[in-house]
Amino acid sequence: MRDKDYCIGVDYGTDSVRTILVDAHSGKELASSVFYYPRWKEGLYCDPSLNQFRQHPLDYIEGLEHTIKECLSQVNDEVRKNIRAISTGTTGSTPVAVDENGVPLALLPTFQDNPNAMFLLWKDHTSIKEAEDINQGAEHEPVDYLQYVGGIYSSEWFWAKLLHVLRTDEQVRNACYSWVEHCDWIPFLLTGGERVEDMKRSVCAAGHKAMWSEEFGGLPPEEFWVSVDPSLRGFRERLYDHAYTTDQVVGTLCGEWAERLGLSKKVLIGVGAIDAHMAAVGGQIEPYYLSKVMGTSTCDMLVVPQNEINKRPVKGICGQVDGSIIPGMTGLEAGQSAFGDVYAWYRDILLWPAKNILEQSSLIESQTSERLMSELEEEMLYQLSVEAEKLPLTEDMELSVDWLNGRRTPDANQLLKGAISGLTLGTDAPRIFRSLVEATCFGAKMIVDRFSEENVPVKGLIGVGGIAQKSSFVMQMMADIMNMPIRVHSSEQTSALGAAMFAATVGGVYKNVEDAMTAMGKGFNREYLPDSDRVAVYQLRYQQYKDFGSCLDS
Repeated sequence: MRDKDYCIGVDYGTDSVRTILVDAHSGKELASSVFYYPRWKEGLYCDPSLNQFRQHPLDYIEGLEHTIKECLSQVNDEVRKNIRAISTGTTGSTPVAVDENGVPLALLPTFQDNPNAMFLLWKDHTSIKEAEDINQGAEHEPVDYLQYVGGIYSSEWFWAKLLHVLRTDEQVRNACYSWVEHCDWIPFLLTGGERVEDMKRSVCAAGHKAMWSEEFGGLPPEEFWVSVDPSLRGFRERLYDHAYTTDQVVGTLCGEWAERLGLSKKVLIGVGAIDAHMAAVGGQIEPYYLSKVMGTSTCDMLVVPQNEINKRPVKGICGQVDGSIIPGMTGLEAGQSAFGDVYAWYRDILLWPAKNILEQSSLIESQTSERLMSELEEEMLYQLSVEAEKLPLTEDMELSVDWLNGRRTPDANQLLKGAISGLTLGTDAPRIFRSLVEATCFGAKMIVDRFSEENVPVKGLIGVGGIAQKSSFVMQMMADIMNMPIRVHSSEQTSALGAAMFAATVGGVYKNVEDAMTAMGKGFNREYLPDSDRVAVYQLRYQQYKDFGSCLDS
C-alpha cells in the first residue's frame, strides 16, 4: 500500500452531478463540486403531462468536466499527481440511442434538439405500453426471462424505453445502432471508446434493468425480442453477452480527457453502476440490512450471500443480480417511483399562486420577487414539517396513497395514480402534507413486508440520502411505521463516496470493496427508534392505506 492514494467518485443524480475527491486510505473528502444541469433546469425536452423526462448528453459532459476540474482546483499538485482512479454512478435506467461509435444521437447536428435522441431519464414513463407488451410476450416463453426482475418488466427500464423510441420516431429508429445506459456511457467516454461493441456494460444495470442473466447466456435471445416487436430485430446482437462488476477496470483516461481535466493518462476508469447501488456501498450496507436511498424516488438495496438465496426468485421487486452491489453477493433492489418528488409536487402546488401572481405584480420589483420566491421554495417543506409534526396522531386523519408516479415496488404498475381521502373544510396544508409523508412511509413498509413474505428477512434499516440527513420528521415517522430502528449514515454524498470506494478498489488500493468500505466509511451519526405508542395507531392506519390502495388498484 502506498502512502498517498487519492480517488474521484462521480454521482450523476436527477438534477445535478456531484463529484468528490477523497483520500483513498481514510475516506476523507478533500474536495467536492456540484453542477446543476442547465438544460434540465430550464425544463427543456420534458413534458410532465406525458411523463416525458429527457436529458441532453451535453448536460452530463459539461457537468463531468466542470466538477472534476473544480475539485482539482481545490487541492495541491501532490494530490493531483497521485489520483489513482475515477468511478461513476448514474441514475438508471437512463438509456440513450447511439451510433456505431457509441456517440449519443443528440450530439449529432441532425438530432441535437430531438428528445427521442437524448437520455430517457429513469422516471420517464412514456413506455408503459411497451412494458406491457414485453410482459405479455414473456408469458408465452418456455424460459421465464422475468424471474430475476421481480416477475414484471417496468416502463422505467432499458428495453421498454428502446421499443418506445423505435415505435415513436422513424428518424431515430433508422439512425439508432445500439442502446446504452448512462452508467456505461460515461466510462466509455472517459476512456475514449470508439466502437460501441467494445463498451463494458455494468452487471448492475444489465441485470436489474435489461433482463441480463448468466443463466440465459446473457440477454434474452433475438427470437424473443422479435416476437415482442419486429422493430427490435438486430438489437440483441449489437448489444452484449458479458457484463462486468463495478470493481473491474474499463481502461485508462484517454488523451483528450486527460488534457481537458489536467490528469495523467494512467488514471484508471472503473466500470459504472446505478447511483443507488453506489450509495448502498457508500452507506456501508450489510447483509440483510435494507439500505434505503431516499431522494426524489427511493431505491431499497439488500445484499445476501449467494449461497443463501441460491437463485430463488423474489417476486415483485426490481431484480436480484449476483454482484450488482457487492461482488460475490446477490444484490436485491426495490423502491418507490416517487418519494421526495411527492413532497416537491405538493410544495409546487402551494407555490403556484404566489409564483404566478408575483411575476405579474406591479407592487413589487422583480429582484425582490425572485428573492421572495427563492425563500418560499427553500422554507416551504421545512415549515410544513414543523406544523405537521405538532398534529396529534389519530386513526381518522386524512389518508393518502403515494402512487403519484406509479408504483415501482411491490409489483410494478406505472399506470396507478395517487389519491387523498378524508378531506374536510378543516383540512389545511400541514394536514395534507402529513398524510403524504405518511403514505410514502407506508409505501416503504410494503417493500419490507414483501421481502418478509418472500422469506428474505430484513434485520435492520440504513437511511442514506438527502431526506435521511435533513428530515427528522420523515425519519421518525418511518421508524414508527416500520416499527424498526433506522440508522442514518454520516455521509451526505453516499453515492459519490461509494463510487470513490470502488475507484480505490479499481486503483489497487484495496483487494475488494468490502475492505474499502471498512477503511473509507464514515459510519452513522443518528438512529431513530420507534415510539411504541404511535406504532399501534400506525398499524391501524397502515391497514387503511392498503385497503385504499386496493380500491385504486382494482
